[in-house]
Amino acid sequence: MQLLIHIFFRLFSIYYRDTLNDVVIFLDKAPRQTQDRAVADILFITHPDVVVDPTIPVPNWPLSARGRQRMAALAGRPIAGQIQSIACSKERKAVEAAEILGERRQLTPIRFADLGENDRSATGFLPSEEFEATADLFFANPTNSVRGWERAIDAQQRIVAVTNRIRTSAPADPSTMVAVIAHGAVGALLLCRLKNVPIDRKWDQPGGSGGHYFRFSCSDLGLKHGWRPIDPAPSDHDNDG
Repeated sequence: MQLLIHIFFRLFSIYYRDTLNDVVIFLDKAPRQTQDRAVADILFITHPDVVVDPTIPVPNWPLSARGRQRMAALAGRPIAGQIQSIACSKERKAVEAAEILGERRQLTPIRFADLGENDRSATGFLPSEEFEATADLFFANPTNSVRGWERAIDAQQRIVAVTNRIRTSAPADPSTMVAVIAHGAVGALLLCRLKNVPIDRKWDQPGGSGGHYFRFSCSDLGLKHGWRPIDPAPSDHDNDG
């Protein structure tokens, strides 16, 4: 009897071990199958110049005339012809930028609240010098809330999560692109994650008027290039991409 019990438990342990190994192998392979699927690239685009109005909430600021012109310039570039879908923040400036691009491409932008800029509602509008100093602290102290602002690590988790949601519906065509139109700070936080580096403001978009983009692969999150202006100088158009 003891021999039978021993044989039973021996056979059960072998079956359990092999079954568990099969499950582990399946779970290990499944993500790779998704990552290896050829899909579109993502262009992460920041809205360009806005009308600064201290009397209204920052998320309600519209694009300025120059911002609209710059966005129209992007819509006319060859790279825009590869865009097959558009996602954007729900903030007015991002929506307006997405609509300019969408009108040229005959695409309707899909709005995502989580593509919004880091939450700065605790302070609202800040004069330029004060804003820049506070933004420096925001990036330098990612695990702390600076003056009530959303923490950088939380904003980064949010932008990474919504980007992954957008990736899952990307066209299965590596010659096409998905345009994601959002904001500078969250764009810098996403770029830090793509580069696998600590949060640092040195990865923020250049200049102070927005209107830049970077490109990365949907399949493996490989960065194709860093920040580029949406309206490059004529000599730079040969490097469109």
